[in-house]
Amino acid sequence: MPIVYILISLCALVGIDQAIKIWISANISETSSTTIIPGVLSITNLHNSGAAWSILEGQQWLFSIITLVAVVAIVYFMIKLEGRKLYLTSTTILLAGILGNFINRFLQGYVVDMFQVDFINFPVFNFADICITFGIILLFFAILRDGDLD
Repeated sequence: MPIVYILISLCALVGIDQAIKIWISANISETSSTTIIPGVLSITNLHNSGAAWSILEGQQWLFSIITLVAVVAIVYFMIKLEGRKLYLTSTTILLAGILGNFINRFLQGYVVDMFQVDFINFPVFNFADICITFGIILLFFAILRDGDLD
C-alpha cells in the first residue's frame, strides 16, 4: 500500500473525527443530550479528561507518554509490515484514532465524547474511539490469519 494512501486515509479519518467534535462542541451544550434513536442512541457533549469511564481523569502527562509510545510502535510496525495490506489498514485506522484523541487532549486538555448507547451502561465515546476499536479488531484478525508479525 503506497504511503500516499496511508497519509490520505489518516488525514481523512482524523479530519472526520475533528469535524464531528467541533460540530458537537458548537451545537450541543456541554452535558446536554439529544435522542437519535429512542432507547438506543443519544448524542451528548461530554468533556472527558480521562479514559473510558473517566479512568485516570486529569492525567494528561500519562496519556501523552502512552500516545508517544503507541505512535512510535505503530509507525515501526507499519514500516516493518510494508506490503501487508490488512496490517497497514488496521494500523492506519488505529493511528488515526490515537491521533484524533491526542489532538483534543493537547489543545483542550480533554476529549469531546458524543455517542451514548442508551440500552446498556457503557461510556460515552467518539469517532476516534471507534477507529481505535476497529483498528484493534482488524489487527487481531490479521494476526490470527497470518499467525505472527514477522
